[in-house]
Amino acid sequence: MKKYIIVLLISSLGLASCDDFLTIVPETQLTSVTFFKTEADFEQAVNAAYAPLRNIVNDRAYRLAEMHSDNTYYGRNVLFGAVDPQEDLADFSVVEANGVTANDNILQQWRLDYLIIARTNQILDLIDEVEFDQNAKNNIKGQTLFLRAYAYFELVRYFGSVPLHLTPVATREESALPLSSEAEVYAQIVADLEAAVPLLPPKSQQQLGRVTSGAARTLLANVYINLERWSDAEAMLTPVVTSGEYSLIPNYAMAFSDNASNKNNAESVFEVQFLEGAAGLNGNFIYQMLPRPLLKEELVEITGTSNPQDLDGEGNNIPTPDIIAAYEDGDERKDASIGYVFLSNSFRDDKIYPYIKKYAKKHSQHNNTGTNFPVYRYSEVLLFMAEILNEQGKDGEARNYLNQVRDRAGLGPVSSSGSELADAIFRERRVELAFENKRWFDIQRKDLIEEIIIPYGQRVVANPLDYYYPPLEGAVPRPNVFTNLNKFYALPAAESDLSPYF
Repeated sequence: MKKYIIVLLISSLGLASCDDFLTIVPETQLTSVTFFKTEADFEQAVNAAYAPLRNIVNDRAYRLAEMHSDNTYYGRNVLFGAVDPQEDLADFSVVEANGVTANDNILQQWRLDYLIIARTNQILDLIDEVEFDQNAKNNIKGQTLFLRAYAYFELVRYFGSVPLHLTPVATREESALPLSSEAEVYAQIVADLEAAVPLLPPKSQQQLGRVTSGAARTLLANVYINLERWSDAEAMLTPVVTSGEYSLIPNYAMAFSDNASNKNNAESVFEVQFLEGAAGLNGNFIYQMLPRPLLKEELVEITGTSNPQDLDGEGNNIPTPDIIAAYEDGDERKDASIGYVFLSNSFRDDKIYPYIKKYAKKHSQHNNTGTNFPVYRYSEVLLFMAEILNEQGKDGEARNYLNQVRDRAGLGPVSSSGSELADAIFRERRVELAFENKRWFDIQRKDLIEEIIIPYGQRVVANPLDYYYPPLEGAVPRPNVFTNLNKFYALPAAESDLSPYF
């Protein structure tokens, strides 16, 4: 994906005179008035709307949606001191008061999603007024609608009720809106995606890395699943399965992007694009998802770089004993997803730590990678179909989709029905989609927070050594761990300072 940096300055002269010439924006000033004139301008603008996705998946989503579950935890480093914002997410101890929180991870996620929304609103407000090729316009508009819907889907799942901005914000006063209900936000997401689907081309006719009709259908089916609109989800997703545009890659490990190849492959429905190098399109999420402290000679075994450097600090997103135990015997996904590294400077007696292997691709430059991050893969489409059909009592068809995923993993077929089949699909999602930021949302939408997270928290407190605490005095879970089990995060306190509505 080409990167374009654009600055959209919305200006208001606010002069008393009504003479037109007094309110004409100078043509040399880059604003929404002067910029959006050609197809190329809108292409640049939609590129800018994609850009925050890199920051989301690289820096925030794994903390809010994977560490905030029973799949991953942090690797405590007592020499590094407390890292409350990330630890609070993993420990279900996010501090909040009067419905708001000062947690910076939550604030940054909020701002990145609304940055996407602001950029897409600007495009949608102006694109119909500019004349250029209709097919190209439809494509850009479809991508834009998808991106706005995706941002709101993240927000509604993280926060529930949020402000619903659908037009550009021209003044400070316009930036504060009342909270819309979950139902209202979901209705807008559905409307955007229903409009996007017919505007977008299939994967085979779209530029690699951009949103396709298959991606829009998959996102809308995901939304319908959250709303328990099962027949609508089936109707929306069936064309993705029958399109011939996607297939399971026989080797699970190969379903994920390499550093510079295997991107947007046959299994990819939508993935966030990264590019190693100095252009500013690189990521480093694998470095953030490693136990620490790591010496450079230990790190190079994972990264393969020519200039490895020691990694200090506290590790993030470390696979828990719970997810490791969730894989069945013979499941080929386990070795493809989880690796192990020796940390010679760890205080623990057992200095061997698990790490997320599925993203650990060899690359050239330290802390600079081009590995793409998956948002939707075809295996999840199949598991969505299995869940959708099971919920409608079509268990034979549901098993077919589930068993396609299991067969690729080297596992035998499932023969159960009803609620047992539903449980099998839920378990399969955990291991198939491990570390893809799905686990918290699955627990949340199934209303299993108390059933899953409370016992998990009890295991952490009772056996801290199993969850990567060092055997040192005082290195134990804090008193407030697993005390905030709310379905939604509190709203960002910094944003509440700017709004009278929360």
